[in-house]
Order: sequence, then structure tokens, then C-alpha cells
Amino acid sequence: MKALYKIALLVSVSAAFTSCFDKREPNYQYMPNMYEPVAYEPYSEASAFPNGKEGQLPAEGSIPRGFTPYELPDNNEGYEASKTNLSPIADENYDEARAGELYTVYCAICHGDKGDGKGNLVKREKFLGVPNYKDRQITVGSVYHVETYGINMMGSYANQLSQEERWQVAHYVMQLRSK
Repeated sequence: MKALYKIALLVSVSAAFTSCFDKREPNYQYMPNMYEPVAYEPYSEASAFPNGKEGQLPAEGSIPRGFTPYELPDNNEGYEASKTNLSPIADENYDEARAGELYTVYCAICHGDKGDGKGNLVKREKFLGVPNYKDRQITVGSVYHVETYGINMMGSYANQLSQEERWQVAHYVMQLRSK
């Protein structure tokens, strides 16, 4: 009789384990949310944030770490004031090779390799009136100001170059001007 109970128990346990298995359909998942996460749209409203509409915004008046604000405004008065600006880069931190590479990538296409205003786009007459650096009253600060905000047809390079890179290029422009 005991053997009959053991056989019945073995059959019922094996039936319980095999009854949930079906090769045609997926098995049960222990925690389905871990396997199938909820997809959120990046710009949709979400209840996870306090205002319910958008993500966390930085505190008002805060600035990113390592960023130095440029206080001069984007107008003619700011440009004239920038001419008295001195570079925060010391002469021993100036990397002429790197500044030359940056100038070649971002500036030489219009201003030319020598700063004479005869870059490839000017030669092909895509842009006209690109000034020669020697003909302008510029300083390191005014070049940085123009790189930051842009002037006339030249747009801003603040998104392409970091602050330190813009100062490097400004030094390089002054070096081209003196040659």
C-alpha cells in the first residue's frame, strides 16, 4: 500500500511539473515587469516628476561644473568691451599644434590657412567679404567674443568649441595676424 502512495505521489509531482510546460507558448514568468519593461516616451508627461510634465530642471542661476560664464553681452558695446579682455590661458598652457588643428578644422575653410580671408569657400565664391586679420583691429578678447557669439555672416562656435578651445584658437589667430 505504501508503494502505491509513493507511485501516486511521484506521478502527481511529475504531472504538476510537466503540466505548466508547453512548447507552443512561453512559460510563466516569475517577474514579468523585469522581462518586459514599460517603455516611456522621452518627452511625454510623467507622474514621476513633481510638476508632472517635464523632467527635473537645474536650479535657477546654477552653472555647470567647470564652466566660467562669459559676462559680456552680444552687442556692439560687448564687442568693444571685449577688446580689453585678457586671455585666461597662460603662455605655457598655449598649445600651438592643437590650436592650429582647431583653426584648420573650424576657421581655415573661410579665413584661409594664413588668416588672409582666402579660404576655399571664398575662392569658390560661396562667401565674399571675409576679412584679412591684418586689416582688422582685433585682440585676443575680441576674437574670443566673435567665436562665442558670431558676427555678421559668421555664426557662433560656442557649441562646437569649448571655452578653452576658443581661447586657444584666439591665440592662434593673433599669431597669424602677427606673421
